[in-house]
Amino acid sequence: MLKQEQFGLDQSVAVASPDAAFKNVISVDVEDYFHAEAFAATVDRSQWGSYESRVESNTRRLLDLFSELELEATFFVLGWVAERCPQLVRDTAAAGHELACHSYWHRMVYQLDRSEFREDTHRAKETIEQIAGVPLRGYRAPTYSIVTRSLWAAEILVETGFTYDSSIFPIHHDRYGIPDAPRGPFQLDTPSGPLLEYPIATFRLWGERNLPFGGGGYLRLLPTWYTRLGMRRAQAETLPVIAYVHPWEIDPGQPRLNGRLISRLRHYTNLGKTYRRLADMLDGGSFTSFRNSGLAGLAQAHTWGNNAR
Repeated sequence: MLKQEQFGLDQSVAVASPDAAFKNVISVDVEDYFHAEAFAATVDRSQWGSYESRVESNTRRLLDLFSELELEATFFVLGWVAERCPQLVRDTAAAGHELACHSYWHRMVYQLDRSEFREDTHRAKETIEQIAGVPLRGYRAPTYSIVTRSLWAAEILVETGFTYDSSIFPIHHDRYGIPDAPRGPFQLDTPSGPLLEYPIATFRLWGERNLPFGGGGYLRLLPTWYTRLGMRRAQAETLPVIAYVHPWEIDPGQPRLNGRLISRLRHYTNLGKTYRRLADMLDGGSFTSFRNSGLAGLAQAHTWGNNAR
């Protein structure tokens, strides 16, 4: 087990500097428990409608939390969910939050060809915009599946009308990640125009290895002091914390699905602790939505490579 003494640091919470030019970001990937990639091998998409849906009640709990904390968040909505929970989408927008796109079918980008990705993305964007009556500017790939071999997706996102993406995770992982990608906001230049990229939060302790924190399984599985450490380290490096959560992660009563042991451990561990850990991280951490974060200028000032082709 990780122990804070190993790192020689206390447990004080990092708070954003009041004169910072940008804020941290909290985002929600609006999907149900049976949409998780961990169970893709055992849950057929054609059967999604037969599972008990819990996404609306869990998302509304998050909306209540954000209202209590008086903060605005970005909600990356799955098109499939939007069609079945249209009032939830409208209520989220009416509460002052930013809506963004999380694909339609929750398929890994690197498992699609360009035509399939374009069709899925267009369908999701059009569906959510028609329901909410607001334009979508942001996209997040299912399971952060824009990796080196699928950077071509950036060009299609620009063509589809998106101005920013938050799909790149600069870490090593068995399902996702571009370890050598910048850790702060940057701009991807594509043949169709620029796309702003907001990588998920990481920090470093020793050497060049990036350590993930502040969202998903990293918030649930790792101790609270580790998240606080990541917050402090990011602040010391003047890096924004791009944090995220899934509605199913605050639902310990969700139905159990079959899957590989590692998948079940990743998905079900500490579901009963996520809500409190999330609230603790957000309280005093100067979090907001992407559109209000002030990060666009920071991203535009840093162009990364010429790989989005």
